[in-house]
Amino acid sequence: AIAFQATCETLLLKLLAFVQKYEPSDSERWQASHGGLVKRLRDHGIERGLIDEEDVEEDVLPEEMLAPPEELTPVEDYDIPKIIKDTLLDLDLLAEFLEELKGFSPKNDDKLRALVSVLKRNEKLKKQKVLIFSEYKDTARYLGRELQARGIGPLQEIDSGTKKDRGDIIKAFAPYYNKLLAADIDLLGDDQIRVLVATDILSEGLNLQDASCIINYDLHWNPVRLMQRIGRLDRRLDRTIENRIARGYPGQIDVPRQVHVWNFLPPNELDRLLKLYNKVSKKTLRISKVFGIEGKKLIKPEDDYDALKDFNHAYEGDVTSTEKMFLEYQRLLKNNRGLAERLDGLPLKLFSGKSHPTKDASTVFLCYSLPARDVETGEWSREAGHCRWYLYDCISEDIEEDPTAMVDLIRSTARTARKVSMPRKSLTEIRRKIDNHIKNSYLKKSQAPIGVKPTLMAWMELN
Repeated sequence: AIAFQATCETLLLKLLAFVQKYEPSDSERWQASHGGLVKRLRDHGIERGLIDEEDVEEDVLPEEMLAPPEELTPVEDYDIPKIIKDTLLDLDLLAEFLEELKGFSPKNDDKLRALVSVLKRNEKLKKQKVLIFSEYKDTARYLGRELQARGIGPLQEIDSGTKKDRGDIIKAFAPYYNKLLAADIDLLGDDQIRVLVATDILSEGLNLQDASCIINYDLHWNPVRLMQRIGRLDRRLDRTIENRIARGYPGQIDVPRQVHVWNFLPPNELDRLLKLYNKVSKKTLRISKVFGIEGKKLIKPEDDYDALKDFNHAYEGDVTSTEKMFLEYQRLLKNNRGLAERLDGLPLKLFSGKSHPTKDASTVFLCYSLPARDVETGEWSREAGHCRWYLYDCISEDIEEDPTAMVDLIRSTARTARKVSMPRKSLTEIRRKIDNHIKNSYLKKSQAPIGVKPTLMAWMELN
């Protein structure tokens, strides 16, 4: 309900921004006739960090909540009055939905009550470290607030908007598998996290194996996400670290070590409409067949998880190369005071160069920010996307995309000599080739709309 409410509010604000742009008087009248709803939207905007409390006025929504709508150009090609009329009808319908949700309260949230009950009554969940996944940021924040209010913890919530250092949170939750020293673990004391509520920002690339319990509060439409979530805990285990955990968490760890998974399925009446379980289980069976774990749905208690366990152990390993790179980056930030601020202050398209370690080799490294579609707002932006590395071989003209194949080439120290010698014209042509490569691969595959483009963040010649 919380995620649906946030979706309705986001859509309503987008529609209202459109009306505000093309017919401000209609926007003012609509807001005046829905004063109670406008006040709730302002309050929720403060809770969600969309606006500052100081910016709030009594009877209107602040401009910060009404993001600029897309331009209709040329405007004469559109029947604006008809569009405005239809938009006002949509606003009225969303207002009805939000009015129905007004009476929603955590005390009558059956799903939350079930989660609290299992966390307090199940012997494993009462003692061991627990990772709770939600697909939606607003749901994760809601769970974090409500579980803490019910005395479940020590607890931390983390999502894409979390301002606390993600590395510190992960270390406080899984200090042993992030290889903290005994003295550092002792310093954590009561700050060590037992229950971590997270979105899929934590579903891959991090060591969380101090925990042995995982709860999927939302059943993700993409079964790969379920596998990735389970894979965060069900990985090849280090015997030395396991012995440290057993001493650090006496009586909490199973011997032999096991991972326990709880999935919240939709109620039967809702599943009859969505057919969610059926769709996800069929997708999972297809994926399982491809990877040789055929016949495993990985959702209900009666499903056999042994094949997935074997698959994770065979292919996941201890720490992936990408994880090692992330940890190296975290160490650089920690050991170089002020580095994060200096990086934030650097201009885009930063260019440098160094000698290639191989004689007669010539390559160009490029780092791009690739845009993506925000699942909540539907807008395409850099913030919703991710960075990707490319290495162009000037001799073979091949393009490498595996970061582990280029990290040793670009790694530098404060003493690495800067060397640039490639003609500007050649570099510009290489960049054009990479731009076209991204367009014909990533952007087309993602079905990005016209006008959405990648952003070059940094590049380096290796000559």
